[in-house]
Amino acid sequence: MGLALVAGLCAAPVTAATATTAGPAPAPAPPPTVEEQRLDQPVPQEILRRSGFDAVPAGFRRALSDARSYAQARRVVVRQGTALWRRAVDRAQGRGPAGGDLSRDDDRPLYWARLGMTRQVRTWQPPFALSEGQRAALLDELERTSRGATDLGRPRAPRAPRLVLLTGFDPFTLDRDIRISNPSGAAALALDGTVIRTPRGPARVETVVFPVRWGDFARGTVERTLRPYLPAAALFTTVSQGRVGRFDVERTNGAWRGGFPDNDRVSSTGTVPVTDPASQPQWTTTTLPYGDIVTAGTGRFPVFDHTEVTEIPAGGTAPVVRPDGPTPGSTARAGSGGDYLSNEIAYRATLLRDRLGLHDVLPGGHVHTPVLEFGPGNTDPATGTVTDPGFVRNRLDIIAQVRAILTVAVTAAAR
Repeated sequence: MGLALVAGLCAAPVTAATATTAGPAPAPAPPPTVEEQRLDQPVPQEILRRSGFDAVPAGFRRALSDARSYAQARRVVVRQGTALWRRAVDRAQGRGPAGGDLSRDDDRPLYWARLGMTRQVRTWQPPFALSEGQRAALLDELERTSRGATDLGRPRAPRAPRLVLLTGFDPFTLDRDIRISNPSGAAALALDGTVIRTPRGPARVETVVFPVRWGDFARGTVERTLRPYLPAAALFTTVSQGRVGRFDVERTNGAWRGGFPDNDRVSSTGTVPVTDPASQPQWTTTTLPYGDIVTAGTGRFPVFDHTEVTEIPAGGTAPVVRPDGPTPGSTARAGSGGDYLSNEIAYRATLLRDRLGLHDVLPGGHVHTPVLEFGPGNTDPATGTVTDPGFVRNRLDIIAQVRAILTVAVTAAAR
């Protein structure tokens, strides 16, 4: 293929149009991922249509098809990925048209629209040579811009000097129920750019939503995103969906992956892969003011200081559940937040805090929200609807309580 391309260029005069074909040898477009393939099912299409986000992938496809070089394609990806994030935040915070009858607090339009865009990039056959590395770079730019990762340092008004970082997650366990929403992602959209008043002055909340994929975490997406901002932060909290009917402030995080399949149906079991594994601890701990959080009246759901872990004791071979945290010299098998990506993001963020020398000065850790449940009579994914009044009320209550917990934490940290 490369020789044929060279021969064709030699036989024709070089023009502005043909010059853009020079560069890396073309690589075949890969097929859509498992995650992207779910997009064609009726539920995602209904969510996109009822939010007005159904036009996003088509508009992105048209813009991308006009690109005649990698540089042009990159500009399209950055511009439209950023626009998607800001549109989702604006919708969640009541700015601009709702675009449909789906409630504004819903995080799912962002998730499914992003997948429509990543599928376009992944399967695109451009009129110029696009290498495998360039396609991967475009996908990386799209992921980062559409998740808020490149928006963290954007100037805000009114300007609040103190920075609070909050992370959420995409929906997950979609093979169990494709209608699922993730309240941590919804909270991230609702809180991005908002201001919390504290005794030491205002604090600005900045948020990002992470994928539910083992591979992205192994490639360092958490550290890459948070490292530039942790030294300037007043507090950070990673947030995910956890147990039914309760919030948990997770006391201890473990260096272990338990293998539960991610959104691409990929499993991963073993020690959490980080840089400099020789200095990697088995456990990290929260520095959030959990005592203040659990005793404050933050909302309808009870909040717990959750201390249980699973370990292999020093000198032992079998896992043991410890209700009060790990024992000296033990090997992690589950943190207080389990052994999935909730635990891993908490482990990575707190390990980064410690490696930056911020353990004693930066409050940070993980909060699990209640499971977001559908309303009575709408629990069967085979017959249920994509939303109902109880579902919306539950999500709004969880978002409000995340906001209240964050306010308590920031206020306590300011004392």
